[in-house]
Amino acid sequence: MIRRVKLIALLLGWIMTCSISMTAYALEWGSKEMETEKLAVQFANQVEKGGYGIVTTEELKAWIDKKEPILIVDTMPFEDSYKKNHIPTALQIEFPVEEMSQLDEEKKEALEKLLGPDKSRKIVFYCGFTKCGRSHNAAMWAVKLGYTNVYRHPGGIKAWMEADYPTEKDNK
Repeated sequence: MIRRVKLIALLLGWIMTCSISMTAYALEWGSKEMETEKLAVQFANQVEKGGYGIVTTEELKAWIDKKEPILIVDTMPFEDSYKKNHIPTALQIEFPVEEMSQLDEEKKEALEKLLGPDKSRKIVFYCGFTKCGRSHNAAMWAVKLGYTNVYRHPGGIKAWMEADYPTEKDNK
């Protein structure tokens, strides 16, 4: 009889623990879904409008490890970001966060000089994190300038560092 009571108490305790855990999980699971959805739709719209491809952090690391010919471009501010940490071999040109409807002649010339004359060259743009629009602007304008093998790395330097991949610093 005592053994049966202990077994029932143990079973009830387990059920309560599972119920509490499931309730907590359910509350956490959907807590920011609207924000996630908004970000996902915004990102999908940017990719469609920009006409470029996307590359994950792991894929970009694999391209680098395979020594694929690739130009990596950091679109963050030089002093505040690039100088502190950037993906190895990345070059830098700053773009704004808000979408650019026009590209002034000075920025166009600087971008074309950085990207070079080979319009089929594999180019990857990144910025700080998925919500940041800098890499979208740069990738979109590269496509508009006729570059055909353009990618955006949406996770940016944040995802790169979270993956514990190596970074470089610019000591200039």
